[in-house]
Amino acid sequence: MKPLDSIEIPSLQGKVSPEEWEIRVELAAAYRMVAHYGWDDLIFTHLSARIPGPDHHFLLNPYNLMFEEVTASSLVKVDVNGNPVDPTPFITNPAGFTIHSAIHMARDDAHAVMHLHTPAGQAVAAHSEGLLPLTQTAMLIRNDVAFHDYEGVAVDLSERERLVADLGTKNAMILRNHGTLAVGKNVGECFIRLYYLERACQAQIMALSAGENISQPPQGSPDVTAEQGAIGLPLAANLLAWPALKRKAYRLDPSFAT
Repeated sequence: MKPLDSIEIPSLQGKVSPEEWEIRVELAAAYRMVAHYGWDDLIFTHLSARIPGPDHHFLLNPYNLMFEEVTASSLVKVDVNGNPVDPTPFITNPAGFTIHSAIHMARDDAHAVMHLHTPAGQAVAAHSEGLLPLTQTAMLIRNDVAFHDYEGVAVDLSERERLVADLGTKNAMILRNHGTLAVGKNVGECFIRLYYLERACQAQIMALSAGENISQPPQGSPDVTAEQGAIGLPLAANLLAWPALKRKAYRLDPSFAT
């Protein structure tokens, strides 16, 4: 495998539509922020975004780049069969294609799909009761979280049907014994939803490891909080949190937008 500095990555700015370029920059920023928060698993998880148009093309990370190296121009545009649409020096991950293509193809509102293997996310995924209503963060999203049973490394295309059925109309999923996943109408909304899911998992593991004296929320409060989250999270993501995170990505390393 060639080192990054020997792989020519020609800029695609001006060579793709303005809409596609904007999505490329947004998704590359999300990759950089995943790396910043330490959520990356070497090169083995995936964030994707659909390109507008009738072909259902979507962007996926190059398989041989660390998330901190991903740029807008290096993202690979693939079709629904996992084949690169344009010439590229990079390869894609078959498991990433299976999971992401399933959701992009089945959900018109799934413009972005993100999947992680963090230790906290995997720990909750291994817990028989899944995500518990122990914190405000968990309660804000818990009613929007689905579950999918583990079937092995996701390279069998037949699993797509079961993934989609298990997700239903929800916007987050815990892949049992595997990790976390979120869906969004855009990159920013998806990232913030994933952030809440990851923070909820992290807090749950910390709370359960502290002993048996767990404070349970008052009856009815989880449902109230879930209703607040359904309304407030997309607004906070699109208007407040994601724009701030993009500014942070530019401060950390503006090369993601090239």
